[in-house]
Amino acid sequence: MPWFQIQKAHLILLQDYNTMTNLAAALEIEGISVFRFDFAGNGESEGSFQYGNYYREADDLHAVIQHFSGESHVVSAILGHSKGGIEYRVTEEALMDRLRTDMHEACLKIDKECRVLTVHGSADEIISVEDALEFAKVIPNHQLHIIEGANHGYTSHQTELASSIVKFIKSALEQDKVSSK
Repeated sequence: MPWFQIQKAHLILLQDYNTMTNLAAALEIEGISVFRFDFAGNGESEGSFQYGNYYREADDLHAVIQHFSGESHVVSAILGHSKGGIEYRVTEEALMDRLRTDMHEACLKIDKECRVLTVHGSADEIISVEDALEFAKVIPNHQLHIIEGANHGYTSHQTELASSIVKFIKSALEQDKVSSK
């Protein structure tokens, strides 16, 4: 189902590669429209990759949301995964930007009404599962789903990943429908 045919439930997926492509297909089967994009300098997007440039990425995401809002679409959810798994050299400026970012403080700024789902693999070799457990302690209105044995790319766990996310999104859309009555 093309994104332009839906005007109610709209989902934005960040980082366009296998995991997100598979997830988009699973969501579209459920009738949930999807728009996928890469941040500038990631994947197939133009520009140069910059490690830790969260402010630029926030601007990219804001521009996409503004575009769809201007087209009378409702953005119901935003999903993201990692930084794309590419090789790159970290500049001192990018490293310092990342180190200056207080993730705990950033998590506290998440609106308490915003529903957050973290899905994490117990065998993730890139990001420790302990990070997900810490986010679960800090982020309000948070659900944590740990997939036993899943690595960073969910290589052998794509179906379970998609199932947990589809269930969460459908539940959130249903809650929104009930609360708007």
